[in-house]
Amino acid sequence: MKKFLGVCLLFLVGASAWGATAEIKVGLKLDGSDFVVGERIRGVVDIANSSPEKVSVGYSNSEDSFFIEVFRASDGSQLTRTSDHPFVAQFRVDSSEGQKLETFLGDHYGLREPSRYLAKPVLVHGGVRYEGTMRAFDVVDGIHLVGATQLFATRKGLQREFSVVYWNRNHAEHVFLTARDVGGSGRVWETRDLGPILRLEAPSISILPRGEIIVLHRLNQDQFVRSEFWSLPNELVFRMREAVRDPETAGTARVRELYKEGGIKPKTNPWWKFW
Repeated sequence: MKKFLGVCLLFLVGASAWGATAEIKVGLKLDGSDFVVGERIRGVVDIANSSPEKVSVGYSNSEDSFFIEVFRASDGSQLTRTSDHPFVAQFRVDSSEGQKLETFLGDHYGLREPSRYLAKPVLVHGGVRYEGTMRAFDVVDGIHLVGATQLFATRKGLQREFSVVYWNRNHAEHVFLTARDVGGSGRVWETRDLGPILRLEAPSISILPRGEIIVLHRLNQDQFVRSEFWSLPNELVFRMREAVRDPETAGTARVRELYKEGGIKPKTNPWWKFW
């Protein structure tokens, strides 16, 4: 009889836990499946509340909490957080409602080693953990194209190593600027996606005396992209990105524009005529 009651009790606990899990769902969708070392790794958290209670996270009177656990896929070891900042902005979700929130995994974990990782969203409500599906993603070095080293007159011994790498993203080859300090804190700065590249020639990176970092890469047959950063000992700031005309094709393009503006079609000769 005691054994029977124990089995019944176990069944009821399991059923209760299953019912609770079904009442609140939490999900995580990442922007991609692979990221270059130093990227912030953006994702969207999806909360769906089918319970009769309100879910509240981040407010002074909130007892609920939300976080994302990250594991190394090779051995299942859990990574240690590097920041105490909240994973998402504070939120409330009433009964029968849902909400989507932005998060950046690279702001909370030191994802500096190329490897495969697993991320699991967790919402704690009423003392119960509601776990979402594991999401796998890779952190990669990218393929090196060109590099440069910046020295600082006001900070002896500090060097900043810049590297322009490329990697496939959204079915196109993109270039990224990575930066790492050598001789100081060893800080890895945020990696920037500079956009698609047409790999007809190598991009260039220039370091100006006042701290401007200029990266130039080819966007298409007629245009380059010029990306500008401001690099000082304690900061690296993205300033602007603009498309600039290739000087070798700019004249031809302007002639075509003038014909179009004037409503005149350029003269064309049959292939056998040369006059």
